[in-house]
Amino acid sequence: MTTQVETAHMETGQTDRTALWREVASATGPADRAAAEEGVCLAYRLAGLPEPEHIVWAGSPHEGVALAARLTAEGTAGRSVRDAVRTRPWAAARERVLERLGPSGWAAHWALTGAQLWDVTVALTERIRTGVVEASTGVAADDEQAVRLVLLDAVLGQHDAAWLAAFDGQDGAEALEGISAVARAAGWWWPYEKTAVVSERPVELHRDEAGRLDRADGPALAFPDGFALHAWRGMPVPAAFLDELAALTPRRIREEENAELRRVMLEHYGYERYLEESGAQPVQRDKAGVLWRIELEGDEPLVMVEVVNSTPEPDGTHRTYWLRVPPRTRTAREGVAWTFGLDEADYTPEKET
Repeated sequence: MTTQVETAHMETGQTDRTALWREVASATGPADRAAAEEGVCLAYRLAGLPEPEHIVWAGSPHEGVALAARLTAEGTAGRSVRDAVRTRPWAAARERVLERLGPSGWAAHWALTGAQLWDVTVALTERIRTGVVEASTGVAADDEQAVRLVLLDAVLGQHDAAWLAAFDGQDGAEALEGISAVARAAGWWWPYEKTAVVSERPVELHRDEAGRLDRADGPALAFPDGFALHAWRGMPVPAAFLDELAALTPRRIREEENAELRRVMLEHYGYERYLEESGAQPVQRDKAGVLWRIELEGDEPLVMVEVVNSTPEPDGTHRTYWLRVPPRTRTAREGVAWTFGLDEADYTPEKET
């Protein structure tokens, strides 16, 4: 029978291990290639497979997808062995922990381990997947489908940290030692019969306090081969867009047609500064927001509604949005209604957003 003291010691040990996996998930810098290759070979042996004949390195998941696609098309890599190397031992490890702890025990264990890393890691891997697809595909739909299929063969290396934290120190975790070793030393990887393709880790990773990709003066995530993702407070933005931020003017902000990018510009420039320098005046306010009007020489007036999203961000804050509406708009409610294609009288939301 486990005493309260023993339980406390176990929880402390698990918390320490989770902290280590948090460091693994956010690690940047060159991979430890020797350790990663030893981990790859161990993962194959633990799965009952011969070690791969070749281990090929890629500068990023983007290059890893290209290499995996080429080698499999040439027939030199063989079939994917991800199921044997990752999926089956993964499922067996979870089954053992679940059987030992029971559903409520597993939920408590997950809350102490994997759940601590899950949201941030999943969001990052989804952004990388999207970035790889966008950077890899042409105009043909078949291109995108082919890239997505290769991505399904990937083992996520350091970004499997949430699950590895949950299994670390548990009975049967030795079956995952190879996968864990690769995760501690490298990025994403693709196990095939004859060849394993292993990716480097990012060289830069910048996130805000909520864990979202965030950087105003360069890529928020960058790999050594140049593959990079740019984002402002979690929102993907073009690289060239960030170059403009240092030289923004009220006029440039007004001319931006993309509402999300305009919001980024306003956040970077500062709402109060924008309103002061652009000569805007609040002309009306109601429950829908605040109506602002800016007279423009030689042009129709710029009319915007300031609205606050009622749904909080992960950090508890509420985003302010600025909606450009027709110059004839006389109330904030009328402007918000217009964005939904409605007349003011027909705009009756159950909840203001």
